[in-house]
Amino acid sequence: MKRKWFDKKVLILGLSKSGIAAAKYLNSHGADCFITEKKPLEPKDEQTVKELNEIGIRTEFGGHSEEFMSDVYLAVTSPGIPPKSELMQKLKEKNIQVISEIELAYLETQIPFIAITGTNGKTTTTELTNFIINKEYHSEKCGNIGIPPCSLLDNSKDMDYLVCEVSSFQLTYSPSFRPQIAVWMNFTPDHIDWHGGLDGYFEAKASLFASNKKPGFAVFNAADEKVFDFGKNYDGEKYFFDKELEKNCSYIKDNAIYFKNSKGEEEKIIDISDVPLVGNHNYQNIMASLICAKIVGLDTDKITQAIKEFKAPEHRCEFVDNICGKDVYNDSKATNPEAAIVALKSFEGKTVTLIAGGTDKNTDLTEFCETVKKYVNHVVLLGAAKERFESELRKNGYDNIIMEQGSFQDGVDRAFELPDEVILLSPACSSYDMFSGYEERGRVFKEYALSKK
Repeated sequence: MKRKWFDKKVLILGLSKSGIAAAKYLNSHGADCFITEKKPLEPKDEQTVKELNEIGIRTEFGGHSEEFMSDVYLAVTSPGIPPKSELMQKLKEKNIQVISEIELAYLETQIPFIAITGTNGKTTTTELTNFIINKEYHSEKCGNIGIPPCSLLDNSKDMDYLVCEVSSFQLTYSPSFRPQIAVWMNFTPDHIDWHGGLDGYFEAKASLFASNKKPGFAVFNAADEKVFDFGKNYDGEKYFFDKELEKNCSYIKDNAIYFKNSKGEEEKIIDISDVPLVGNHNYQNIMASLICAKIVGLDTDKITQAIKEFKAPEHRCEFVDNICGKDVYNDSKATNPEAAIVALKSFEGKTVTLIAGGTDKNTDLTEFCETVKKYVNHVVLLGAAKERFESELRKNGYDNIIMEQGSFQDGVDRAFELPDEVILLSPACSSYDMFSGYEERGRVFKEYALSKK
């Protein structure tokens, strides 16, 4: 239910995109907004902060003052702040409710949400679902994809759906968020420190389907054992993808993607040869998206046409170009070994040079090493994680390794010197040892690779 915000003090935790969007929305609806940020003010944020201050939003940097935390009606958190942090403990002691920006947007609008979560594939599925639905309706993509839903609310008069990528961080602080459709793409270890263990991470994802806020429709990955087991025991209206069942499913058969409705009636959606994305993980993304489109009532012809027209989002197994006779792919978004494994399996039958490394997440590399042995001719390792990755690869019997001691660009040069058909940047690590984020890493990779044409 939409709240009355006039003269309510709202504390925004963190100067993030979502925090700024929440502050601007609440400020325009009469709230007194205070943004508190642990880090010092950086020069790149000075203009943004000046503009916030000019419209009456107060800010502080370098810590969280008692003044900002006194008499607070509600706190809206940026996704990265863990529940066990000192700031969250202080707010808990003061009995201040903390919610996500997505939860705030949900409470402030009647527009139905289509929520997509999972360890990998969220962004592509969000992009594709939104692209397909816009063939018939007006939807907007938002959430963890980089567009805060609060930034869309004041211009949402003719909007039919919000297609929202939702992270486990955001779900942790979303106690009543109830989408019309909820999709669980997959589950592999990630963000374990933040959630205090693998069970905490799973529970955060599963909370999207909790009995007290059950979505209208649930969509589960039947090829992911943990998600499939959860889905089988879920007692709401549900669909599955990547497995043929009696009804309510999408699957691959005879080199095509099919859909079965609630009556068990089967129809072919698209031939695999007509799909512009590569790899089984992308076929799963397509199956999940087309189920969402079927649920909201799109005709098959429109779904098929949209899939044919869709282009992969930037940094996600993105085809850059054929450069010096090599197909170059940018998969900078693969910030964990599981995501890199998925990408590698897309290139079966081709000779591949993999560029990997960055900031180590210290996750188990056994499956990653086995996948490299099966699908990769050469590995160029760089960044802070390269020594551990080299050690684990050699321990598992893989020796075609080039250790790059120089710059990121030097590593790309080494990849181009090798004789393989494909160069794939799929780092299996985050990027903070060299870059501000995976986006910058991907852009630098593409620009440098293209400069060789």
